[in-house]
Amino acid sequence: MRIGEERDRRAREKQILDRLPGAMDELEESVKACLDGYTAAFPGDPAEPDRQGLRLAVAGTGGRVEVTATPELPGFEIASAGATQQIQIGILPGNKLFYLDVAGDRYLSMEELTKRILDRVLFPKLKD
Repeated sequence: MRIGEERDRRAREKQILDRLPGAMDELEESVKACLDGYTAAFPGDPAEPDRQGLRLAVAGTGGRVEVTATPELPGFEIASAGATQQIQIGILPGNKLFYLDVAGDRYLSMEELTKRILDRVLFPKLKD
């Protein structure tokens, strides 16, 4: 019985690791869509994403935030101004992803995840 459980665990882990680059692609698309809206509203205040492999950085007037895909988690690590936040990803039926804030033990939508990333850079003076 334990062998079967371990086999299933390893298969799920492999599936998540294989999906990690695609998860980063989805996150980048969401971030870009939000940045397009921000740039349209505030044309003199550009914020640009910079993607290099499994790392996505966004710089704006409020600073810089980096999101790194972390296979050990597996998920994303969000770092800005010396603080880090870990977001674990998993796969739901239908090959859909879920995002879990590890410290807060709370599931996040893609919109909430994108907000957590961009609020640090675009709206540092606004409270949650």
